Amino acid sequence: MRTPKLLISAFCLVAILAFPQEHQHDPAASHPGASSAEGQQHHEDVSKHGDMAMGFSHLKTTHHFWLTKSGGVISVEVNDPKDMTSLDQIRMHLQHISQAFKQGDFSAPEMTHSRVPPGVDVMQRTKANIDYRYIRTKLGGKVVIATTNPEALEAIHRFLKFQIEDHGTGDPLKVRAN
Repeated sequence: MRTPKLLISAFCLVAILAFPQEHQHDPAASHPGASSAEGQQHHEDVSKHGDMAMGFSHLKTTHHFWLTKSGGVISVEVNDPKDMTSLDQIRMHLQHISQAFKQGDFSAPEMTHSRVPPGVDVMQRTKANIDYRYIRTKLGGKVVIATTNPEALEAIHRFLKFQIEDHGTGDPLKVRAN
C-alpha cells in the first residue's frame, strides 16, 4: 500500500514542473486538435494542480527537463535566492519524488496531467534498471535519472519530452551531453 506522504510527494514533482513564468507558450500547441481555449484550460489545470500538490507557487520557481545520453535531469530552482520557504519545499519535494519514482510510483504525473505520461509503463516495468538520484543545488535541487537499459532510456526520454512539451518549458527535445 502506498503511503499518502509518498503519493503527495510524487504529485508534487510533476506539479513543480508546472509552467515557469518566464516561458511563453501556446497551450494548444501541445495538444493537437485542441482549440486555443481548450489548451489554455489544460495549462491552467496543470498549473493549479501543481501548485496545490507542491505547496508553493510555480511562479516562484524555474523548472527544466533535460535529456542526457544516460537518461535525463529534472531541475527546480527558486527565482529569488532569499525565498528560503520555497527553497526548502523544492528540496523536500525532489527528495520524495526520487524515492517515489524508484518504487515505480508515477501517480503524481498522472494526477497533474490528467493522463499517464508516455514512457511511464516501461519505466515502471524496468524500475530495477533505473537510478533516480536527488542532488541538492545552491538554488534548489535536481533528480538525475540514469540507466544502461536501452528500452528504459527510450522511455525516460519520452517521459521527459512530454514534460517539456506539456509544461512549455522551452527546453531542448534533443539529448545533451551528460
